[in-house]
This record gives sequence, structure tokens and C-alpha cells, in this order.
Amino acid sequence: MRSIVPARLESGRIVDGPFASKPIMRFYGAFLVRGPCGEELKIIASEGDDPITDGWEHVSVSTARRIPNWLEMCFVKDLFWREDECVVQFHPPRSDYINNHPRCLHLWRNTREEFKMPPAILVGVKDLSKPTEQEADMLDRYGLEIR
Repeated sequence: MRSIVPARLESGRIVDGPFASKPIMRFYGAFLVRGPCGEELKIIASEGDDPITDGWEHVSVSTARRIPNWLEMCFVKDLFWREDECVVQFHPPRSDYINNHPRCLHLWRNTREEFKMPPAILVGVKDLSKPTEQEADMLDRYGLEIR
């Protein structure tokens, strides 16, 4: 996670009630933040240094009306983590599902080991104006054209 809690996040910290936390707790706590689409985002976070977290930083994001969208999840990712950190959402086996809130998504980062990313070509060509040799070979192999 970032080394400093951004002011925008800190100003939304919940300081009273069952989810209350104090600034000294850094990223541990609950926050209410207006997201990039105008929706209020309720965020609950933990840093991953508590023994129970087993090294996993975790942020849950929910709204009152709907599941958070991609822009909102990217916004939250940027509030908590640096742009060079890999953060993931998991889709566990159905037998492991836990759904305590119907409009909540989660972001995770393991602090003990770097998360291995899949090959970028499985997502697409990074620069369509000049594909790498590997990307061009892949496009040719599957008969795909760059448009």
C-alpha cells in the first residue's frame, strides 16, 4: 500500500460508531468517499501486517445501490496502492463464496510475494501501431488483423 494515506481518503475516514478508526491506524478502517461516477463508495481496508491477514492487504468497496464498476475500482486501487503495484480481484470456487454484502467487491495484494501476471498478449496488443514480433506472430497465427 501507499506510504501515506491520501488526504481525499483520510477526509472520508469513519471516526464514530462500529467502523470507527483513527488516522494513526493508517489504512486500517472504514472510509466514505465520493467516487468518479458520483456514487458514495464505502471502503473497508486492512494493511496486511496483522497475523490474521497472512500478509494480504485487502480493501472492500460497496455502494448503496449497485455493485461498484470498473472506473470506481480503479479509483479505489489508486487511492490505496501505487501504480506499479499489482492488485487483484479473485473469483474463487463457488464452494468458497462468501457474500455478506450483495453490492461489494474486493481488491487484494499479497505483501509476501509478487503476484505473477499472465502474458500481456493474452489481453491484447499493447501498441496497435507497432506490435512486437511476438505479438505479430500471435496475430498471424490466429488470423487476426489490427484495425
